[in-house]
Amino acid sequence: MNTKTFHAAAAPFEAARQLTGHAPAHPASRLHGHGFTARVQCAIEAGWADFPGGEVEKLQQSLTAALAPLDYRHLNEQLADPSDINIARWLAAQLADPALGQMEIGIDSTDRQGALLDAAGQAHVWRRYVFQSAHQLPNVPEGHKCGRMHGHGFEVIVQARAQDGVDYDRLDAVWAPLQHALHYACLNELAGLENPTSEMMSSWIWQRLQAQLPSLALVTVYETASCGARFDGRHYRIWKDLTLDSARQLRRAPEGSVHRRLHGHTYTLRLHLSAPLDQIMGWTVDFGDVKELFNPLFKALDHRPLHEIAGLEDCDTASLAQWILAQARADLPQLDGVDLFETRGCGALVAVQGVAA
Repeated sequence: MNTKTFHAAAAPFEAARQLTGHAPAHPASRLHGHGFTARVQCAIEAGWADFPGGEVEKLQQSLTAALAPLDYRHLNEQLADPSDINIARWLAAQLADPALGQMEIGIDSTDRQGALLDAAGQAHVWRRYVFQSAHQLPNVPEGHKCGRMHGHGFEVIVQARAQDGVDYDRLDAVWAPLQHALHYACLNELAGLENPTSEMMSSWIWQRLQAQLPSLALVTVYETASCGARFDGRHYRIWKDLTLDSARQLRRAPEGSVHRRLHGHTYTLRLHLSAPLDQIMGWTVDFGDVKELFNPLFKALDHRPLHEIAGLEDCDTASLAQWILAQARADLPQLDGVDLFETRGCGALVAVQGVAA
């Protein structure tokens, strides 16, 4: 199995700005501030970090240093138009390093909106929407809990390429009719959502947005905080999140490094799966089946010293993610990616070759 490994880091910064591209009455044209989060993801060349396994920490340190000129500053003094997209472009220039390869840069100005500069340099914007709805899955086996009428606080992220004037206001405008239809509703009663799985919801939303938003790139549906589905107009993918409370020692760290000491993390583990849509069930893989099939491996890792597990003598985050992917595919052949974060936004992503991280 050929895989591709990426490292990721995130760092916050506080700043004020005025966005000059809006009408004078627009709130963003006034001086205001945000608690921003900057994110970077890249494929790091061997030898860039001080030791194998030190990539996550060094990448976060590099990101924090690059952001220093923006932290607790007036951004208009640094950038003529400090939009989220332009901040991402500025940051990409600060971080430019051949050893980091092509980078993906994200700037979240709030937890509801942000901009993304992908590895090809294409800018995207995204917005998060929340609605409260009831649903039941009519085709599940008897006794399946999702066959009962129940509800969720759903979240949807709409992501579009930033072209032809697409911005946050445009996303809000095209989303508004769907918010009216979905919020405080029973999803089964909506035409086309008689079987409202996360996968079916993602494509249902896509179909209703794409005509008005040709630059639509991705629709992501959070059924809960820990699982959901995304649709890009052609392919469905789902994910399931878990947390691991595990200890480790990084034996390849140099003498005197804190990483050689016994320490630990509450890891966030995300399993990515893709498969053809089951036309009867309306899903790719049942979230419950994912959790059940992964559970033996989860128990082998959770509340354990990872460096004592056979095959995990090198238990840095990237090595651990690679090991999990290889081990779990025996029972979950649909698994094609594993994200593993030591702390919020900082970790490693491993994907089967040819699958985007």
